[in-house]
Amino acid sequence: MGDSMSDSLAPDSSAVDPSRVAAEPSDCFHCGLPVAEGSQYSVTIDGVARPMCCPGCEAVAGAIVAGGLDNFYRFRENSSERPETSSQDQRWQAYDLPQVQAEFVRDFSGSLHGVDTAEPLKVASLLVGGITCAACVWLIEKQLKAMPGVHRVSVNASTHRAQIVLDLSQVKLSELFAALTRIGYRPSPATAANNEQLIQQERRTAMRRLGVAGLGTMQVMMFAIALYFGGNKGIDVQFEQFFRWVSLIVATPVVCYAAQPFFAAAWRALRSGHLIMDVPVSLAIGLAYGASVYATVFDTGEVYFESVSMFTFFLLLGRFVEMRARHRAGLASGGLAQLLPLAALRRGEDGELESVPVAALAVGEHILLRPGDTVPVDGVVTEGASGVDESILTGESELQQKVSGSRVFAGSVNSDSSLTVRISAAGSGTRLSAIEKLVEQAQLDKPEQAALADRIAGRFIAAVLCIAVAAFVFWWQQDPGRAFWVALSVLVVTCPCALSLATPAALAAATLRLQQLGLLVAKGHVLETLPTVDRVIFDKTGTLTEGAPQLRVVTPLRDGVSQESARDIAAALEVENNHPLARAFRPWFGNRSASNLRAVTGQGVAGVCDGVEYRLGAPRFVGEICASGFEISTPAEPGQWLLLGDGSGPVAWLGLGDDMRPSATGAVHMLGEQGVAVELLSGDQSAEVPRLAGLAGIRNYQAGASPEQKLQQLRRLQSDGQRVLMIGDGINDVPVLSGADVSVAMMSAADLAQSRADAILLKGDLCALPRAFALAASSRKIIRQNLRWAILYNLLALPLAFLGLVPPWAAAIGMSLSSLLVVVNALRLSRWQPAA
Repeated sequence: MGDSMSDSLAPDSSAVDPSRVAAEPSDCFHCGLPVAEGSQYSVTIDGVARPMCCPGCEAVAGAIVAGGLDNFYRFRENSSERPETSSQDQRWQAYDLPQVQAEFVRDFSGSLHGVDTAEPLKVASLLVGGITCAACVWLIEKQLKAMPGVHRVSVNASTHRAQIVLDLSQVKLSELFAALTRIGYRPSPATAANNEQLIQQERRTAMRRLGVAGLGTMQVMMFAIALYFGGNKGIDVQFEQFFRWVSLIVATPVVCYAAQPFFAAAWRALRSGHLIMDVPVSLAIGLAYGASVYATVFDTGEVYFESVSMFTFFLLLGRFVEMRARHRAGLASGGLAQLLPLAALRRGEDGELESVPVAALAVGEHILLRPGDTVPVDGVVTEGASGVDESILTGESELQQKVSGSRVFAGSVNSDSSLTVRISAAGSGTRLSAIEKLVEQAQLDKPEQAALADRIAGRFIAAVLCIAVAAFVFWWQQDPGRAFWVALSVLVVTCPCALSLATPAALAAATLRLQQLGLLVAKGHVLETLPTVDRVIFDKTGTLTEGAPQLRVVTPLRDGVSQESARDIAAALEVENNHPLARAFRPWFGNRSASNLRAVTGQGVAGVCDGVEYRLGAPRFVGEICASGFEISTPAEPGQWLLLGDGSGPVAWLGLGDDMRPSATGAVHMLGEQGVAVELLSGDQSAEVPRLAGLAGIRNYQAGASPEQKLQQLRRLQSDGQRVLMIGDGINDVPVLSGADVSVAMMSAADLAQSRADAILLKGDLCALPRAFALAASSRKIIRQNLRWAILYNLLALPLAFLGLVPPWAAAIGMSLSSLLVVVNALRLSRWQPAA
């Protein structure tokens, strides 16, 4: 870092004025080194031409600005290092800077089989322009996986987003960007601004190409009609040749500009030794155009400029409609972070309000939310009362009433009146960011159905090329004049677009709809596995119940012990525990203090209070510190009972109550109607377990189950051939969540439980589970419909094209319609509604 910068930096790094970064006007704005007199290197940042000392700094700064990351200069605290001069493309060196990577690179929280690295792995989220099909995805993944330090690559063909798990000590991000550029793709950081820019650019470019193809097709068709129908009336040979030359002139922009994406994609695939569906498309367009040019120049044979133009137009039209459908359905959204505002009203210590960038907000500060404002951070309301729309997080359309002490979350919208909020989490620490990370994590897992479709599509293209050659040879022997055009039709009509789109389009639409219904999919296999699940296992506390236990009864068991002292000792023991039961003691935290606190999973808590060792939890656990031991029966009254004891014996019973979720009974009933068995496994040893099981309608239940016993029960069920879904929220549920075929964690669950779960229940409505089962069944049905249609279409179209019954223009229409059919069918899932 340049030392010349240190004296000029503002002490508050959260709002550094860009104009103050350079120590002197003659210093390089990027690295801080002196700029030679007469230097012409500069980059426009924040509307001002900033001086640069060399081409390297100019290239790096230009890449930062072009990538929409110019906030890097606004909030950096020191100058950047001067880029080294090397053979590597300097455009991408900016992305090796940690400050720049902070916006699109995060720590990898999962695990990789057989991978053991000294450095922690990272996940880079990129947008990749130029993707046209599933085979492009396959090509990108193969190329990047071959690089040292890249451990996993997952590319989503619908969103054009790439998730790359890598070791930055072995490979630089600039090397990944350069590798993608070399094979013809356009990488950029997956930020909200870049995603929106990519969508707009994709739409504008597609409309321009479609417009050129449409105009060219109409013009060429007019001349083609004159050639077809005028020829029978003895059209003058000179006019015929004139029409051919005009058609050549009009069709050339269609082929060279409108059809350019097909040629570019095919060339980069062939250069890498792979086949994608644009290969046969490019061959069809290029060969037909070349043959027509030859016929025009040498005045021999037939010309098919109208077929080439029409073919290109229908292909582009099909892709354009498919692209618009993806955008409308939200399948190409740039992430939830784009929901956040760019600025917020921060309240200073003197009460004055100032508008500051959201990126400059810090934990502990206060902000003002006016009616209609989107909440930019997580926080706690300190003043005011208002209704807040949290539908983006929970799927719940009703306003949630917030008063002083209520929590609000980034992405929700304030509705009624102003609120003052103390920030508890900002940026990547918010719940919205956590949800987005889970969505990105799900993209790392490619479902087997999608992977199978990709493999089939790749092999199918090779088969199509062979069949086209066979058709050409066959017709050359029968009718040489038709051989070329029949082979052309075979190439066009059998492109596996529909086959490649059948599965990913349906999975993307279903995943989006599940999130709207309140279930966030965090692992890619969930939708595939749900229809095969035979049994659902519920945890009790915080899952089947509300997770908001209340201390209802304190029964002293020893003379001289009051209800208040027993309660305060129990609260002191629970103060560091994150189990849901500990929430019942929050009102009394701080009344007494305890040391040497420890928690024993599934048993209770222990600690020393006023020099005495206490335990709180199951009677057996408490009895372990009593030398003489004791036997005590749990009170018969309803509730969850915890025993407080010390070395002298029992001290008091503490009875907790936790209401059952209103949706529990309905969820159990709906699962039963779907043929899914339901079971309750709880670590609670009280009579509350059978009581709640009876209320919910669950026949199979087990109380006092330790984490090991829960896992044993899961393994026993799986060994009997059952597929099991586990839903829980505590750390003691982590082993069984990890072992289940599908695991679901409550949104209020411990972070560790959420990290091991395949899906997150965004709100407390357990009925989202049976709805997810029904939607997964519909998703599987639609995927099978799409695959059957794609295969049936090719089985019917291929023989017809081989027999010469399908002209090239009709083949283009058929291929486009088949692709549109599977996309539209898949998008039905985005509007799926559960049965009444």
